[in-house]
Amino acid sequence: MKKLFLILVFYSSIVFAQEVLDKVVAVVDDEYILQSELDFQIQLTAYQRRLNPNDASLKKSVLNAMIEEKLILAQAKIDSVNVSEEEVNRQLDYQIEMFIDQYGSKENFEKAYNRPLEKIKRELRDEVKNNLLIQKVQGLRFATMEMSRYEVEEFFNSLKDSLGKVPEEVKLSQIFIVPKISDTDRERVKNRLEIIVDSIKSGVNFSELAKRHSDDQATAKDGGDLGFVKRGLFFKEFEESAFTLNEGELSGIVETPLGFHVIQLLDRRGESVRVRHILLKVQLNPEMDESVKAKLRLIADSTRQGHGTFAEFARRYSEDKASAQFDGEMGTLSISELETDMRNVVAKLKEGEISEPRKITLGQNNYGYQIILLEKRIPEHNPNLDQDYDKLSQIALYNKKQKIYLDWIEQLKMQVYWEVRL
Repeated sequence: MKKLFLILVFYSSIVFAQEVLDKVVAVVDDEYILQSELDFQIQLTAYQRRLNPNDASLKKSVLNAMIEEKLILAQAKIDSVNVSEEEVNRQLDYQIEMFIDQYGSKENFEKAYNRPLEKIKRELRDEVKNNLLIQKVQGLRFATMEMSRYEVEEFFNSLKDSLGKVPEEVKLSQIFIVPKISDTDRERVKNRLEIIVDSIKSGVNFSELAKRHSDDQATAKDGGDLGFVKRGLFFKEFEESAFTLNEGELSGIVETPLGFHVIQLLDRRGESVRVRHILLKVQLNPEMDESVKAKLRLIADSTRQGHGTFAEFARRYSEDKASAQFDGEMGTLSISELETDMRNVVAKLKEGEISEPRKITLGQNNYGYQIILLEKRIPEHNPNLDQDYDKLSQIALYNKKQKIYLDWIEQLKMQVYWEVRL
């Protein structure tokens, strides 16, 4: 995910000067690695790791990594390992949704990278497919690998003097609640849009109303015009209405997670439609925020007074499903891993204490409130098998996988044709 995000950043910010005929720097099976591809990956890696892009050792390391990826893809062909179009589409859509969420809207995302969404998808598609193939081949070989107690102890005893200290850690639990829009607020906005729809039906210009009233700022200035679009770019509810309209027809009121829309079909061209819309967003009432914070304070007070455990309240009330099913437990985390605001909150807590409600932003216009229970504070210490077995097991397993992976790559180099042409 991070690699793909950085690739998009570099697509938008770096243009490599290429010769008319790009130089081939390596061949693996029937695949080529071009000089421009190598230069791109060197710049990407240097940016990500804050290294000197002109370092010869970095160039060698990046080229080796690219050759290893090609070798694994060649092995995927030999083993008849495939990924379906459905898997690729699902992963691609998931990653595009993450990018759009980061930028707040599809329009902001397209503007940031100066290309339409469909082109971004085409540029990422091969990268996503190759990543899935590599994950699947590696999964077949390494996913079920485990460490015995004897192996972990042997690993620890051989390296304990060089492992360094385990940094301070905290065991945390949380209860997270999202403020809800009231039915009254929803009806108020819906009624306002109904008045706009009546105005359009009585002859008032759609475009002018969009400019004055639409909360979709990216399209309001163009009279709500979204241009020609294909399926898969908008919310399901929006598309179900937009793609069933006749030319010039006005939709009923359509509700999506963004708010309430009225849609008009302007033109149809094959599988694409050109539509315009007016969006009215439903804004949270500030009183709902206070209500959520009051509820969290009441839960904390009830826990302190012994009227229920934090775990019981987390299972009953927390809206973070991933932690709620485990009694609100967030796990044992290194202090250095916590974002600054949470680290400051945890620093003031003693074991068994519960924080005041704090706002957690999940994305644009998407947030909730959280209380944190500090269950245990583990001071910095030298690693030991009793206290740190799980961590040591993970490190030992990673070390074991790395050794087997390198042996496997050497075997692939003997089985698959490859050549460096630098």
